[in-house]
Amino acid sequence: MVTRVSTSGSYSAVLANLLAAQQRQTDAGSKVATQKNGSNLKDYARDADMLTAMRTLKSRMDVYVDQNSFIAEKLANQDTALNRVADAARDTKQIIAEALASGQADTLIEDLEAQLRNAIEGMNARYGGKYLFAGGQVDTKPVTATDMASLAPPAVIANLFLNDDYKATAQVDEATTVTTGILAEDIGTDLLNAYRALQVFHTGGSGPFTGQLTAAQKTFLEGQLTVWEGVRSDAVSLTARNGLTQQRVESVKEALISRQNALAGMMGDITDADMAEAASNLQQAQLSVQAAAHVFASLAETSLLNILK
Repeated sequence: MVTRVSTSGSYSAVLANLLAAQQRQTDAGSKVATQKNGSNLKDYARDADMLTAMRTLKSRMDVYVDQNSFIAEKLANQDTALNRVADAARDTKQIIAEALASGQADTLIEDLEAQLRNAIEGMNARYGGKYLFAGGQVDTKPVTATDMASLAPPAVIANLFLNDDYKATAQVDEATTVTTGILAEDIGTDLLNAYRALQVFHTGGSGPFTGQLTAAQKTFLEGQLTVWEGVRSDAVSLTARNGLTQQRVESVKEALISRQNALAGMMGDITDADMAEAASNLQQAQLSVQAAAHVFASLAETSLLNILK
């Protein structure tokens, strides 16, 4: 029995091999170029469900990480503002102590005014154009007091605060919610009342604070040292509480980033190509293309048509 070998049949077989080799070369080249095993979920059919779940989880963690970066920055700005208030309380106490030590009150009120302005600016601090300590009314300046005189009767201290009662909270991961909001009235009620007491005494029968301190003025200011130590201590406690919240947010953020990295590694085990293997496959595919092309060219040269010419 003789097997017939036709030119067209040989061409078809060699052409099919050439096309297959070219496809393998294209696939191998794509792996090397992208360093991925595929370009869509269809290419990962066996692991598609797992990969989809991983990507969903990663997207959720990305949102938390971005949000926590914003929250941490906001808390850092709050820390700066709260420290400004605490420093004003500390310096006010120091100013009073120095006046008692020297027995002179020539610049006492002016120095107190400067610290009051520092404290008010701290309570009216903004971040991203929004007032930090205004509660939900972030576009309204929370403290309307401007100087010592604005604290004196008939002014009511509570009416000098325009914040509402809303304290912002944030969910920093799937299971953790923190309170990030602090209200201006919580920071400054006792502080403004303490400044008010100084102003009332200054404008009252035992004032003003000018020149040498009188016995009555010394007694009053000595009592104010205890008052201002309490105000300073409360301001420091608020600052510390804000700092603890900031640390917690940063800790959660670091844990999320660690989880992100672990998840990226797991996804990479599925999607990332073995580059050594991919490079080897590309080289083999290129050789196959060259071999198939050579056979195709050789077949063309040995065609019966060429023999009959």
